[in-house]
Amino acid sequence: MGRILRPGPRAVAAVASLGAVAVLVTLFVRHPANILTVGLALLCVLLATVAGTAVAALRDQPSTTGVTPPGPPDAGPPVLDADTLDALDSAAVRAKLEELDDLRDR
Repeated sequence: MGRILRPGPRAVAAVASLGAVAVLVTLFVRHPANILTVGLALLCVLLATVAGTAVAALRDQPSTTGVTPPGPPDAGPPVLDADTLDALDSAAVRAKLEELDDLRDR
């Protein structure tokens, strides 16, 4: 019962898009020249906004295909500049880099 009362974003986007198209067709075919024109135009904008929001919500949902979306590549070890290296103990820096290499090899 809850599924009927709360349609998914795909259904919301489809219904809102069809509604916006129907309102646009009504505006072009009938071409009323009164306050009805303003109301229909505002309704068309509202339905288009709802459709766009539903599509954005659909894109934010995790995919069910099992394919992982492409992400940023691994950054690797943090970059150290020359001033930081001068301030640090060189033995400690070597130990940290060896530790990172060991973690990367796993």
